[in-house]
Amino acid sequence: MEKLHMTDWDRDAALTTARILLEIKAVNFRPEEPYTLTSGWKSPVYIDCRRIIYFPRARAKICELAVEKIGRHIGFESIEAIAGGETAGIPFAAWIADRMAAPMAYVRKKPKGFGRNALIEGDVPEGKNTLLVEDLTTDGGSKIQFCQALRDAGAICDHTFVVFFYGVFPGGFDTLKKMNITLHHLATWWDVLEACKDRPYFSDSALSEVRKFLENPVAWSAAHGGVASQEEAMARKGLKTE
Repeated sequence: MEKLHMTDWDRDAALTTARILLEIKAVNFRPEEPYTLTSGWKSPVYIDCRRIIYFPRARAKICELAVEKIGRHIGFESIEAIAGGETAGIPFAAWIADRMAAPMAYVRKKPKGFGRNALIEGDVPEGKNTLLVEDLTTDGGSKIQFCQALRDAGAICDHTFVVFFYGVFPGGFDTLKKMNITLHHLATWWDVLEACKDRPYFSDSALSEVRKFLENPVAWSAAHGGVASQEEAMARKGLKTE
């Protein structure tokens, strides 16, 4: 489990985000038929942050909290450009860039194969302090690829922001830290569980099984046919842990 330092503002923002995600039905609990994440982890929970784009008041509040978080934890004038990760990060990057009056680009997962054959679209923020924005992360793996693409193109990319961080799988912060990348987020699964105390969104049995997963996600994943270590998860993404 990741150890997360949180201020009172961070806790309030996390619970507000979690309640919004529950309200718009972006939170899915399915202990009896676990999800397989792209990294190979098995999980009884799944978050669909793409649903946020459909709800104007929800997305406005989340983007407001995102910009405030970025200002508090990175600085109000430190970020010179915003880059979204293809594809889910693009709308969030656009909304955040608009609120911050910052240039925006996006990073492809791979070159499109024609034209400029570029990984960076919009314009390359060469020499600029660039914030990578995505919707969520499980263990930080894909953020390394996007940040490295930005760095290879000449941008300075030491920070990444996501709306939702699973906050349970091992090594997320450490893996990024080795690359000198700091991860910032609004909410985690622990915040969702806390928000579930307000209303009976899910059955007691589902909540109990989810808590078991959160307390030992590696063992839970292995017991349900998923990867059993950070090394396996990173290898599936073609990444190294060192």
